[in-house]
Amino acid sequence: MIAQCRNNNRKAQLALYRKYAHGMFCVAMRFVKNTADAEDITQEAFIRAFRKMDQFEGNVTFGAWLKRIVVNRSIDFLKARKQHFVELEEHRLTLSEEPDWNVDQEVQVNEVKAAIEALPEKYQYVVQLYLVEGYDHSEISEILDLKETTSRSRLMRGKTYLRELLKNKSYVTGS
Repeated sequence: MIAQCRNNNRKAQLALYRKYAHGMFCVAMRFVKNTADAEDITQEAFIRAFRKMDQFEGNVTFGAWLKRIVVNRSIDFLKARKQHFVELEEHRLTLSEEPDWNVDQEVQVNEVKAAIEALPEKYQYVVQLYLVEGYDHSEISEILDLKETTSRSRLMRGKTYLRELLKNKSYVTGS
């Protein structure tokens, strides 16, 4: 099917689109939180993928390759909209050396998602790519164009901030 898509076979492209469209839409939704924007990003990602099919080397699955395009397009979209988040004063953060992601109290999945969305952008992207999308630090550093050590420190700071948000749950109660 990939070979046919490289030859601009529209039926093969449509079959590949049908196979991956829903999953890629869900990835975009996790970033942009808007159906119309996620649909646009998904469409643009497929257009880019089909145009650059010659760059697909087969080192990873087509779905993984396409997902990276969707993630990059989603982040570019958010940056273009210039969403601004209130930055936490970094000198107030204390870093935890604990390797686990456990919190002291029972927390619902929707509360974790809301807390991730409340993180400052530079932490939010790293935490989301690591926890939700399953990328490792080398992949995150490539996607976000930063050093691997920066990815690690942002994840650690984001984790600390996330724990504080979940502990206080101020984002849920509005207090």
